[in-house]
Amino acid sequence: MADYTVTRTQTIAALPEKIFPLIADLHEWRRWSPWEGLDPDLDREYSGNDSGVGAKYAWSGNRKAGKGTMEITDVTEPTRVAVHVVFEKPMKSTSTSVLTLAPRGAQTEVTWTMTGPHSLFSRVAAPLGLFDKMIGKDFEKGLAALKSETEV
Repeated sequence: MADYTVTRTQTIAALPEKIFPLIADLHEWRRWSPWEGLDPDLDREYSGNDSGVGAKYAWSGNRKAGKGTMEITDVTEPTRVAVHVVFEKPMKSTSTSVLTLAPRGAQTEVTWTMTGPHSLFSRVAAPLGLFDKMIGKDFEKGLAALKSETEV
């Protein structure tokens, strides 16, 4: 079964050193993650390291928020963070999200890429462009929030 890839990029008027801590610390994702507003009563649990490799985050919420875990698996400070993501609900899936920060003068080009094996849903939705639009829209929202958080 082939893998899928979803990628979005946002240019942010801040240096990687300012953006990186918001990505490498899963506690900070509450400030910019596109999924934070899905369930005001979301249960969160942090474990492992405070940030960087080995930092873990588990969540459980309503149908929209679902249930799953994230773990930072690779870091190159201040330019790259890789996160292993496992969704248990509303549907099972496993993927890797990589956020890269490429300095461009006084700005940074932030790219968010998710790859993973196709699920039944993504096998149907991907050829129609629905999967990329759905996940891509979330990535665009998250990158815009990251931009707002770091350009102040």
